Amino acid sequence: MKFKLAYFYGIVVVVVIAVIIIATNKREDKISAMEDIANKEMPQDDVHKNIGKDNPMMHGQVKVNEEVKKKMEEMKAAVDANPNDTSKVREYADFLLAAHKPDEAIPYYEMVLKKDPKRNDIRFSLTFIYYNKGELDKAEEETNKILSYDKNNSMARYNLGAIEATRGNNEKARQIWNKLIQDDPKSETAELARNALTMLK
Repeated sequence: MKFKLAYFYGIVVVVVIAVIIIATNKREDKISAMEDIANKEMPQDDVHKNIGKDNPMMHGQVKVNEEVKKKMEEMKAAVDANPNDTSKVREYADFLLAAHKPDEAIPYYEMVLKKDPKRNDIRFSLTFIYYNKGELDKAEEETNKILSYDKNNSMARYNLGAIEATRGNNEKARQIWNKLIQDDPKSETAELARNALTMLK
């Protein structure tokens, strides 16, 4: 597999929207592409301005400044005090993901899903996490759950193609993306699919 990976990964007030675009077998390229776009889209307020700056990763651990640590502690305290407040839980999970702590974010996203299993935003975040970790079966599972109650979700359909491409199932990926283009040729997702198809060998 020789694919180039790109991510749309926007953070708007610690709201994470993760979209898989195309697969690669180079993990460092994955991380670098995700960080570049995440940092570009990240709000430049006092909480976020130092995330991803000044060589933030060392042996897989993220260095965050004291202000970010304090904010993280405050958010966790708010969640612990009221775990039924899904907006607070989601906010904390997003913050952890933005701080490159995906494994810590997962259980908080799952807390939200226990309250509302049909939260596409949460399932897309989990898809992104699992995909980036190379856990493609879990990424596919989350994607299929979206499609089970939102069968025409174009981004989920697109992501299925990306997952198949990563597995090396190029023909299956091609079929998924071509069908997506056929069904909604003028959509943004169709354009993503067209670009992805050019990268398949």
